[in-house]
Parts: sequence; C-alpha cells; structure tokens
Amino acid sequence: MNGAELKATLNAGGRVFGTMISIGRNPRWVSALSGVGLDYVVIDTEHSPWSRGELGDYLDGFGSSSPVPIVRVPIPDSHYVTMAMDAGAHGVLAPYCETVDQVKEVVAAAKWRPLKGAAVDNVVERGEHVSDASRAYLEERNRNSICIIGIESVAAVKNLERMIEVSGIDGIFVGPNDMSIQLGFPDQYDRPEYKDTVKGVIDTCEAKGIPVLVHHQNTELSTYWISQGARFVLHCTDRRTLSAAYESDFTKLRDYADDL
Repeated sequence: MNGAELKATLNAGGRVFGTMISIGRNPRWVSALSGVGLDYVVIDTEHSPWSRGELGDYLDGFGSSSPVPIVRVPIPDSHYVTMAMDAGAHGVLAPYCETVDQVKEVVAAAKWRPLKGAAVDNVVERGEHVSDASRAYLEERNRNSICIIGIESVAAVKNLERMIEVSGIDGIFVGPNDMSIQLGFPDQYDRPEYKDTVKGVIDTCEAKGIPVLVHHQNTELSTYWISQGARFVLHCTDRRTLSAAYESDFTKLRDYADDL
C-alpha cells in the first residue's frame, strides 16, 4: 500500500490500521512490520531520539509491501515536515496544532512541496497556481502525501471547525494523554468530559469527511473509539507491543515450569 491507496480507502469510508514506532530504529526491523495487519505506521520523532540520518535510513527500508510510513514531526513546522517528506515519508503527523496558521504551514509543506514563500501561500490561501502544468506536476509529485493534524488541547478543540476548513487535511489525530491533562483529568479516559470531547472531535471532522485517529494503548480503548467512529485506527506502540508479548509468553512458560 502507498499513501494514495491509504487515502483512497479512507475517502471511501473505510478503515485503516496502524501503530506507533518509537524504538525500532534499525531498518532491518521494517520487514517485521509486513504481513501482521498493519496498513501504516507512525514513526515518532517527537518523543523519540531519531537523528535525520537514522530516519532516512529507516524510511529506505519501506517498499510496496510494507505499511505506509508516516512521520510524527517534533513540532508543526514546515522545516521538519519538509525534512520528513524529503527523507521518504508518505506523510506527516504534526502534533499540538492550535491555530489555522499552523495548519496552513503544515499543509503547504506536506502537500505542495517544493513550493515555498508567496507561491505556496497563493496555493493554500486562494488555490491559485502559476499554471495548469505546475499544478498537475505538483499534484502528481505529492500524490502519496498524507497530512495529519494533531488536536491535543482544549484550545485546539475550540478552534477545530476553523482549522479543518483548510484544504488538504487527510486526518485529525487526538492525543489522549495531552487532552486528558488539559481537561484536568490526566489519563482518566472513562471520564464523561474526555469521552464527550473526543466524540465531538470525531463528529465534527467526519461531517467534513475527515477521519480521526485516537491513539490508545490497549484494545479495550481502541475498540471503544472504533465503535464511536474513529476510522484512522492508531493502536499502541512497538515498545508496548514487544513488552506485552514477552510478558505474556514468559509468564506462561514460568507458570508451566512451576507446575512441574
């Protein structure tokens, strides 16, 4: 699958499934991600220490049979978006966006690369291209580009309707930890205030045809949000999945050995 195919599935009302990569920085790990039910992965450069070279080498490992590689950049800044896309990412997730201007900057870099300055401003603000040929060239060059905007604060929720008016957004990401802290109930995901806020984000975005990612760490919470309309399913991390698998297997082995 590539970015264009992923977007086509979502645009048709379907679901896609992915996970967050935080520790598996060796390119040889990429082959382990194929054939396990993943449509995409989000490579976390916001909270994990990836160098630019490591990211480029890792992205080189992805092929047509691999999940679609999306990079969570450190901040919603065109410089980081461009670096990720130039390195081979099929998309970016820009965390903690709160303003329309931030969204426009991210969309411009993700969707209309390599345009810069007044030229890209004209495209994002007014849909004006230098020529039909330039437009066709840029659309083809960036056809796999996926742009995900992070909504992780009360301020972002209040500004959401204006933010999603910006053309070019392919998904909205809800960060549960940050959002719950902002609501005053850290990591209390059963609180009505949290559920109502996230459900409101999903409903507002789906009304515009924009799918939502709600990134939780266990299947109970992830399945709950699928039932509430989250179609861009982002579940768990490589670190947690690896730890849980080891814990499960070795608990069974120790229990068996103790019974002998």
